[in-house]
Amino acid sequence: MASDKKVEAITSMDVDFAQWYTDVVKKAELMDYSSVKGCMIFKPAGYALWENIQQELDRRFKATGVQNVYMPMFIPESLLQREKDHVEGFAPEVAWVTHGGLQPLQERMCVRPTSETLFCDFYKNDIQSYRDLPKVYNQWCSVVRWEKETRPFLRSREFLWQEGHTAHATAEEAEERTQQMLNLYADFCEEFLAIPVVRGRKTDKEKFAGAEATYTIEALMHDGKALQSGTSHNFGDGFAKAFGIQFTDKDNKLKYVHQTSWGMTTRLIGAVIMVHGDDNGLVLPPKLAPTQVMIVPIMQKKEGVLDKAYELKEVLSGFRVKVDDTDKSPGFKFAEQEMRGIPVRVEIGPKDIEANQAVIARRDTGEKMTVSLDEIAAKVGEVLETMQHEMLERARMHRDAHTTVAVNYEEFKDAVANKPGFIKAMWCGEQACEDKIKEDTTATSRCMPFQQEQLSDVCVCCGKPAKKMVYWGKAY
Repeated sequence: MASDKKVEAITSMDVDFAQWYTDVVKKAELMDYSSVKGCMIFKPAGYALWENIQQELDRRFKATGVQNVYMPMFIPESLLQREKDHVEGFAPEVAWVTHGGLQPLQERMCVRPTSETLFCDFYKNDIQSYRDLPKVYNQWCSVVRWEKETRPFLRSREFLWQEGHTAHATAEEAEERTQQMLNLYADFCEEFLAIPVVRGRKTDKEKFAGAEATYTIEALMHDGKALQSGTSHNFGDGFAKAFGIQFTDKDNKLKYVHQTSWGMTTRLIGAVIMVHGDDNGLVLPPKLAPTQVMIVPIMQKKEGVLDKAYELKEVLSGFRVKVDDTDKSPGFKFAEQEMRGIPVRVEIGPKDIEANQAVIARRDTGEKMTVSLDEIAAKVGEVLETMQHEMLERARMHRDAHTTVAVNYEEFKDAVANKPGFIKAMWCGEQACEDKIKEDTTATSRCMPFQQEQLSDVCVCCGKPAKKMVYWGKAY
């Protein structure tokens, strides 16, 4: 049968997770490979996911006073060099423009890997007085980082994102905004994407180049690897001093601003695929799904069936709803909608019409229920709400079941080798131990969670007094 072939075309996630992931993004038609190595094409189904992410994040940003702006995509080399740690952090990934047309440029320019330096250059002229603060800006754009290894949505040489850049009069205001945006990201992931996250601070080794502190949300994928899903950085006044961003305060004294930066990218689409997907394809959380309900008419050539399907579409117009009126078989349509992750399927045929009913099928559990047409809108709403909640809870249970505690190095190494997932372990605070752990196991520190636990008194690696409990793991 056509429907069976559709399912068999996907490699099982338990056999080869990387191939399963590639199969899903290709067969669900989220993206395609381009002739530009390391860059991908967003197909309509993939871009629609980004549009919904963008719209929801933008709404949440604006509720906190954020305004959108847009900066140039080119950065003069001299500007990039102004902040030493920053340029060193990005140097290996920068793409350079050396010619304008046929003429060599007097100064080469990089295609933005991130826009801190552009915002700083702008702020130094735009901010004069405490009355000009705070500046709470964000831009939606693409950036370029010359990655050696690429994978659709997770890591590509050009990717889409948002980058917030704010300037404040005090260190306290900057810290408050840094944490506010991290919590906004965490709430967005859990409430909209149904992805549970761990909130915490990056170690100095893992923090953003040029930042005083980097905060992160870390999610666990189905295969037990971590994915950094959003970061928020407190720059203190380091960039301000490098770029001369000063303002006259209320006491009539010149002071440096305190800055933040925060971002989320299209890798969130990869996270949704890897957290919720199954061997039949995508499973999309209802709030994210571009199409929440697909109506599939059964025996649609029989008189009145298609008319009833479109009548039902009007009844369900409060949701993002479509009718699959193609001439494919119902079984093929079912498999195709499953592949695309559409949360709810509504089946209606001649016998259903006669009985004034329809069948509702959930994508995540496969559960089916027969519902009266008189109450179908309410029932579909209930199913979507339940599905959103249960997808988050299932992902949380999976994460918790794949989180291991290690109190000594043997337990730690055994966990990395044999128990894919997060490992909670104590750390002395020394980078030498981070380096040794990475060298010995390939696991890295994911974050020092805000919710600390005292698992033991000593570092899991060196045995010295412990300072922090850290989430460790292999990561994308």
